[in-house]
Amino acid sequence: MRFAPTAIPDVMLIEPTVHGDARGFFMETWHAARFQAAGIDASFVQDNHSLSVRGTLRGLHYQLCHPQGKLVRVVRGAVYDVAVDLRRSSPHFGRWVGMELSARNRRQLWIPPGFAHGFYVLSEEAEFVYKCTDYYAPECEHTLRWNDTALGIAWPLHPGQAPIVSAKDAAGLTLAEAEVFP
Repeated sequence: MRFAPTAIPDVMLIEPTVHGDARGFFMETWHAARFQAAGIDASFVQDNHSLSVRGTLRGLHYQLCHPQGKLVRVVRGAVYDVAVDLRRSSPHFGRWVGMELSARNRRQLWIPPGFAHGFYVLSEEAEFVYKCTDYYAPECEHTLRWNDTALGIAWPLHPGQAPIVSAKDAAGLTLAEAEVFP
């Protein structure tokens, strides 16, 4: 596995070693000792799997009272994945990183606690899977507005197609309005 820090060093891009032949491929997606050696000392308690159609934008979600670290990847299709630093004490507060994750490139992204997370579906459908370091706690969940101009996220939206967002995501708060981490 190759671990590479992103523009926000705490968010880590992980490129698994893929062993392939005429039968298909094999890769490790989680190896505690290797991740720990790369500075990711995470203990996961929940796995999630979602299916979304082209143009769906999910997020930007975060939990204040039960912050979640997430190890995310795509097993079918492609998404543009985004993490926003919401740690007020961070020199990267309010900054975001985004990249394409796909079944083809097999990349993973580690998003530590203290970040809002979301993704936009680039393919006809995408299956998105992720491990979490804490349980989903709906009473603790917050939503940051996906199109907050203060963030300036360069979502690669499909031309002429407004993103498909849930009512909860459409009602997200701006960074200036949102409750954030210390």
